[in-house]
Amino acid sequence: MPKLRVPELRKKPGLVYALTDDGVELPVIDVTHPAFSVTTTDAELARLGDAFIREAIRRQRIPPLVQRVMYRVMLRKSVIALGIAGAKGSFLSSLHTYLLKLGADNLGSYAAAIDRKIAASLPGLGVRLRLQDVASLLASRLGPMLDERPGDSCSLLNIGGGSAIDSLNALILVRRDRPEALAGRRIGIDVLDLDPAGPSFGRRALAALQAEGAALGGLGVLMNHVHYTWSDAATQLPPVLHALPPGAIVAVSSEGALFEYGFDEEVVANLRVLRDGTPPDTFIVGSQTRDDGPAPYLDAHRGIPLHPRSKKDFAALVRRGGWVVSDTIERPFGRNVVLKRDHE
Repeated sequence: MPKLRVPELRKKPGLVYALTDDGVELPVIDVTHPAFSVTTTDAELARLGDAFIREAIRRQRIPPLVQRVMYRVMLRKSVIALGIAGAKGSFLSSLHTYLLKLGADNLGSYAAAIDRKIAASLPGLGVRLRLQDVASLLASRLGPMLDERPGDSCSLLNIGGGSAIDSLNALILVRRDRPEALAGRRIGIDVLDLDPAGPSFGRRALAALQAEGAALGGLGVLMNHVHYTWSDAATQLPPVLHALPPGAIVAVSSEGALFEYGFDEEVVANLRVLRDGTPPDTFIVGSQTRDDGPAPYLDAHRGIPLHPRSKKDFAALVRRGGWVVSDTIERPFGRNVVLKRDHE
């Protein structure tokens, strides 16, 4: 993320703020707050998806030279577009993704008009929905486990997690719905990621959320960054699992990461290590890119090594790793899923 000088923000009531390593102050996303809660209906998403496809087809008729000129102009003005361009052949950085998750109305003075347009687009909305879905799926399954096992430690593993904002929001949702469920527990978040900038911001976001009166105030939550390459799961993942507290409740997430960017064999390898090294009631929540609907028309992902998969192919893939898909939320560009152990 570029170094930006940002004047004092007009802070919104009920939100807390944290600094990036570059000194940019960003609001900490809380999906329970009206500024971040997404309430778009399935019917509205279907209409937006149809419109997105029509517009994508129209853009394809623009001469390539004109498209390149327009793209260069956009790059000069847009922080987010620069991040997307820099992700070609690699990944969209965790902090550029975080900007998309903020939404157009929550971007600061560093954002140009084109940034707000990108954030307000259907792909931008899709990223916000993905975060909300993953956090909600995590919380809805963690809650009953916490009720059944009072006092047990709780460990959240976040693969390719960046700021781990999905894990933080899962805890926010659990505390909202079960005010006492997290009290007095040892709660750990292990962020397994190559890029230290996202987890660094995530630790500051957690500290802000733990302040008196904030959403996680008074809870003993610790966040740990583990430098992790999912192509080497057999070597790098077992030590993380061995270090988990004995008897801990374990939940795994990978929002916009392993199942979207990972090759088939990488996904299978990670799932097999998780199957063999975690408690029997461990579950996984993640997102995967669709190969149908509006997803093939997503120009912004050209050159970014996503791995679109059909629902059937993804189910077969995770079964090879020893897991089955137990729940799915369909979205325009992806599916947000829950995995449980395959006991067959």
